[in-house]
Amino acid sequence: MAVLLGAIADDVTGATDLANTLVRQGMSTVQLFGAPAADLPVPEVDAVVVALKSRTIPAGEAIAQSRQALDWLRGAGARQIFFKYCSTFDSTPTGNIGPVADALLDALEADFTIACPAFPETGRTICHGYLFVGTELLSESGMKDHPLTPMTDPSLVRVLAAQTPRPVGLVRYDTVAEGPGAIREAFAALRAEGKAHAIVDALSDRDLMAIGEAAADLALITGGSGVALGLPANFRRRGLLPEGRISDTLPTIAGREAVLAGSCSRATLGQIEAMRAIRPHLALDPLRLAAGENVAGEALAWAEGHLDDGPVLIYSSAAPDALGAIQEKLGREAAGDMIEAAMAEIARGLVARGVRRLVVAGGETSGAVVQGLGLAGIQIGPQIDPGVPWTASLGETPLALALKSGNFGGPDFFTKAFEVLP
Repeated sequence: MAVLLGAIADDVTGATDLANTLVRQGMSTVQLFGAPAADLPVPEVDAVVVALKSRTIPAGEAIAQSRQALDWLRGAGARQIFFKYCSTFDSTPTGNIGPVADALLDALEADFTIACPAFPETGRTICHGYLFVGTELLSESGMKDHPLTPMTDPSLVRVLAAQTPRPVGLVRYDTVAEGPGAIREAFAALRAEGKAHAIVDALSDRDLMAIGEAAADLALITGGSGVALGLPANFRRRGLLPEGRISDTLPTIAGREAVLAGSCSRATLGQIEAMRAIRPHLALDPLRLAAGENVAGEALAWAEGHLDDGPVLIYSSAAPDALGAIQEKLGREAAGDMIEAAMAEIARGLVARGVRRLVVAGGETSGAVVQGLGLAGIQIGPQIDPGVPWTASLGETPLALALKSGNFGGPDFFTKAFEVLP
């Protein structure tokens, strides 16, 4: 296998988002879960995205996992490495974006990379180094209330500078608007000044295409999936990727249908309300979980009575005030770990009961579910909404999976998703 682009993502849904972008630009792509074993059989593809669960773990562990993934990707022949994180730059005050990016630079013997989480299609833009979510600064958006990575500073230069000892620069929008040549010159100037990282402004897909072209010769690129829009064209210009390829075809997968939602983002909460109005639904009670009650077993027994009539919804999502009360009683990490374990158990039980078409909302929830199901990887298929495709699991019994970042998708996403599948 000779991979053109190798990517490392810090969560499962972010990896799927990136893989979706690459497929839409004509690169056949598979997504693997966790650092792959050396002998893992993988189809011949143009890009491989390794999905880790490293966003909020200790920085040393995130670095070790990322380095292991990098070693595998380089062994597979990857010509360029992409480090993918969320379009809202989700991170803790001490990392892990900066520490992982630095470790990858060292391993690649490189001295410069860019950081561009912009994704205009979903409202994430960067101007003068400040990240906007729609018309709101990051610090004024729903991300300020994120249960694990609350983002209270919209300045990406400041946020990244707090995570790395290496100097951080900025390529402003007026330079980006001049096109790839001007952007390359800005990279060279920052590198000459000793900058190791450059936040790059972007307001449109055209900006992202220009940034991608300017980054063709960088050993490492970091950012959200948006900046990957321009990367496939670089390989085409070198004669390494054919024109006009359709890469999003999946096998037909029939079976029962379900939605598992663990995200507490505004988007997911709205999607839950929309589905609650028309489909059978069940909310998990974290306090009963903490008391040792068999909440997962009860949920599976409830689902069994409804699955033959169409998709069911099981969710643990809660509004910020309710979530805060739960975390105060149980502890932030304990509450999250407990809910993720329950979701993984429920996913296994649903598959055992014939569910073959499954939507999962939330990065941490998606990571728990794929781990619980023991999946090695997925093939990327057609897009449902920006950043979220259907996928098919690799293995003897394929599952159709839609792994959705909490912030993505329209209000009708849960019902719309099943309409997209044949």
